[in-house]
Amino acid sequence: MTEPVAYKRIYDDGVVGYGKNKSNLGVENIPLYTAEQLHPRVKMTQKQYDRLMWDKENTDLSTCLGYFLEHDGNSKFGVLTENLLGNLTQEDIARAWLNPEETIEIVPDMKWFVRSKEFDDGVYKVLVDNRLDYYEYSNVNNGEETAEYGYAFDTKEEAEKWTNPLTEAVQFPVEDE
Repeated sequence: MTEPVAYKRIYDDGVVGYGKNKSNLGVENIPLYTAEQLHPRVKMTQKQYDRLMWDKENTDLSTCLGYFLEHDGNSKFGVLTENLLGNLTQEDIARAWLNPEETIEIVPDMKWFVRSKEFDDGVYKVLVDNRLDYYEYSNVNNGEETAEYGYAFDTKEEAEKWTNPLTEAVQFPVEDE
């Protein structure tokens, strides 16, 4: 849990006060704001961060916003493109542009995998190849290794098409290739 920035204190005699630390003197301490609430972090993947930093060095904010918005998953010709915007808003990108060191939090890119529900002999079985004619499963020691060895799906719905009563769709971080 994130520690509050300050506390509202209500003393036994009804007096109200404020302070940065909790008081132990017969006081009700009511947490006020957390640092995250006052200064929310912009969560970006490494790829989004790299693009923002490239734009910051080589272009201006307007061009950067245009690029992120243009590459939001659909091109002008109806062909799917890479989703660079993700869940970022124009405001997020602008805040990150102005103060990247204090504003940006790098989060891993997440993908969906199909694995066995049961942990058997220290391994999960993981879907490796999703060709229609057969299923190939591989043993992995833990969920984190699933991302390295399993077949990655972009959405939960895509992964669930390959599940059966003995398997489940799970989400894990992956590294860019």
